[in-house]
Amino acid sequence: MPRILIVDDEPMIRTTLREIFEYEKYEVDEAVDAKKALKMIEKREYKAILSDIKMPDMNGIEFLEELQERDSPIPVIMITGHGDIETAVEALKKGAFDFIQKPLDLNRLLISVRHALEKDQLVRETKNLKKKVNKRYEIIGKSPSIENVKKMIERVAPTNTRVLITGENGTGKELVAHWLHEKSNRSTNPFIEVNCAAIPSELIESELFGHEKGSFTSAIKQRKGNFELADNGTLFLDEIGDMNLSAQAKMLRALQENKITRVGGEKEIPVDVRVIAATNKNIAYEIENKRFREDLYHRLSVIVIHVPALRERIDDIPLLAKHFMEQIAEEENMSPRSFTKEALEELKKLPWKGNIRELRNVIERFMILCDKTITKEDVWKHAFTYN
Repeated sequence: MPRILIVDDEPMIRTTLREIFEYEKYEVDEAVDAKKALKMIEKREYKAILSDIKMPDMNGIEFLEELQERDSPIPVIMITGHGDIETAVEALKKGAFDFIQKPLDLNRLLISVRHALEKDQLVRETKNLKKKVNKRYEIIGKSPSIENVKKMIERVAPTNTRVLITGENGTGKELVAHWLHEKSNRSTNPFIEVNCAAIPSELIESELFGHEKGSFTSAIKQRKGNFELADNGTLFLDEIGDMNLSAQAKMLRALQENKITRVGGEKEIPVDVRVIAATNKNIAYEIENKRFREDLYHRLSVIVIHVPALRERIDDIPLLAKHFMEQIAEEENMSPRSFTKEALEELKKLPWKGNIRELRNVIERFMILCDKTITKEDVWKHAFTYN
């Protein structure tokens, strides 16, 4: 059952609350003051805390502030007397979950604790989900080239600066974009990804800027575009080099004015979006051949982050291989395979034309086709699907 902590300097109140919650099948601990409560929190996990406001040495507000500094996720319900309403409101502003007036209303108290437990569960589930997502997008490697990418992310992410990510197919440009968002001040807002190469040229403007009902044959209702959906967040334009010139012109205007107009519409819609773009193309060559606007390139490339090809960071291959093996084993509910030293050295000799993406596919193939230990013979047998 959930364990809660009661913090109050009055023994009678602690005893009454203990009896109430133990009757409701909760596990209950008591603390006579806030300092003792802080020590108990270090040793045990609590799902909720009930704390008096008026206590000696450290009052309830100071206790709450200390929990905030420790980044504690435990919801705190403040118990207050009639004359402490202003203090209770201050507590809510500082992060308390709720406050209950004395004399205590039993039903209100039980409902508040139940809601606090639901919030605690939701917060923990959200954190676990975020950890799993972040693990999926983890950038693996210790080579100088990839360490340089990580340093650039740390430096650039907190700003609103536009970033152009370059690199071959399969190098992990989307991971860089994800972390630029995750480490930014916009991380709690949307991250919208658009693959410009996967959208037909006649639909790209509608996808980005939205459309009004009746603006073209299949526009049966109004639709928001990705710029609007990413408002206050990040818009990641993957394979920007494949965007047609008409859409590029509209993109340039959106970046210049922070406003968009839906296809078939006249109203200007303000947007606050950080744009991150990526391409595997040589943009200088595309500009020279009139397939990409030079002015748009300069708007997008305030910062350029180049993601190295796998053949440029072969010392990272053993780390990547083991990481993908563990990841795939978890996804497929299988036992991970191990690698012999010779197998890992053999992997480093391969050309890796498909970069990280190809390596992950090869590791998945090993997981399915090989026994517990992957040898260099397994690499010779299963690593190639072409060449």
